Amino acid sequence: MKIAMFTDAYWPRVNGVTVSVDSFSRALIRMGHEVLIVCSDYPKTYEEPLSMFKAEIREDNPQILRVPSIPTFISKEDRLAKINKWYWVSKKVEIFKPDIIHINSEVMIAEFGFLYARMHNIPAVYTFHTMWEDYIPNYFPSYLPLFIILFLTRTIIKNVLRRSYRVIVPTTQIREVVNKYKTNSITCLLPTGIDSELFIHEENELAWFREQLEIHFPIIKKKRILLFAGRVTKEKNIEFLLNIFPAILHKYPDIVLMIVGNGPDQEYFKQLAVQLGVMDTCIFTGYMNRKDLSLAYGIADIFVFPSLTDTQGIVTLEAMTCGTPVVAIGVMGTITVMGGDNGGFMVKNDPQEFTDRVLELLEDKELYQKKCLEAKIHAKAWSIDELAKKLEEIYNDTLESYHDEHGPSRMPAWELLTNKRWWEINHKILKKKAKRKFQKIKSKIIN
Repeated sequence: MKIAMFTDAYWPRVNGVTVSVDSFSRALIRMGHEVLIVCSDYPKTYEEPLSMFKAEIREDNPQILRVPSIPTFISKEDRLAKINKWYWVSKKVEIFKPDIIHINSEVMIAEFGFLYARMHNIPAVYTFHTMWEDYIPNYFPSYLPLFIILFLTRTIIKNVLRRSYRVIVPTTQIREVVNKYKTNSITCLLPTGIDSELFIHEENELAWFREQLEIHFPIIKKKRILLFAGRVTKEKNIEFLLNIFPAILHKYPDIVLMIVGNGPDQEYFKQLAVQLGVMDTCIFTGYMNRKDLSLAYGIADIFVFPSLTDTQGIVTLEAMTCGTPVVAIGVMGTITVMGGDNGGFMVKNDPQEFTDRVLELLEDKELYQKKCLEAKIHAKAWSIDELAKKLEEIYNDTLESYHDEHGPSRMPAWELLTNKRWWEINHKILKKKAKRKFQKIKSKIIN
């Protein structure tokens, strides 16, 4: 099967959508499918993730079509594909000849995907990755009325849902949101899995990585690490984490808080760390390469995740795959992936309870080892290869159902108009019709 994945976010842009598209595309390629990723181009000046390693050449690398883009007005990290590149994109994708279109975003690249699917009469599947009603207000000026921002956001999402033949939802909570929009969408539940091999490391590799990291950040020498990974934005609830850190630090001075990621609010959180008196024990690393991040999980003592808006909670699974216990607030995707105190503690949005569970893991060595082992066992059920098989089933069912309803794929109108064979066939048909019409008129005149 040939799958074209359309996404407005892909490497070097680091977020959950990028990870999901990358993980599923590689797993599908290993299963024997062909994958083309259509995504925005990024300038050479774009911030590259921190890495201790050279980029690897892998056999499961997907084909990538980069579309020229411009900066977005709401985020310097994101790009908007140029609308005048649609015809160029369509011709490039036609060379690949996809059987199905899988859309993973909601902006310009997504529009290209829907248009291509419509023109060629092939199904468009859409994955609802992001709870935009929770995220989008943080990207607009405060003087804009919230109800207008939410109205526009809902309108865009509803429009995307209506044009999607199938909608993939990573959690039951998102399925409820889709149902709330009342677009009569047919949903398929499928969370994003984890490429386990990427997160399993030998002790000597972890030791080497820690040495290299200590060169960049000497503060972590002989210290235990609380790790957060994700975009450094207010919706990730990092303020919650910084506010409880002084109490943890007071009891255990050998602790550092390492925040891996970047985002528009990084300076805000740095200033907050200064105000709270913990800046000397906080590390803001910026984005890390995927391999480096997997090693960061491995050297961390506890992964702390206070986000209230993550739809999938992939980072908690990544940490657990490395055997690092997790303390996370049990909402949205975290509920789905942890399902309770599996591999750590799933707590309420309560600073005291969160702090107590972190301290409990730091104090009780026996409990800590138990949770480390539990984390590895729990994460095994979320293998990307197993979940990719379910995605393959969704594709097959979608294709069968779509072709029953709408027939086989077709050539778009502009291709027909420039196709010599089409003109020859239709010329003969029109000539025969004209001849029959002329005969009828002639017979009426004679009679």
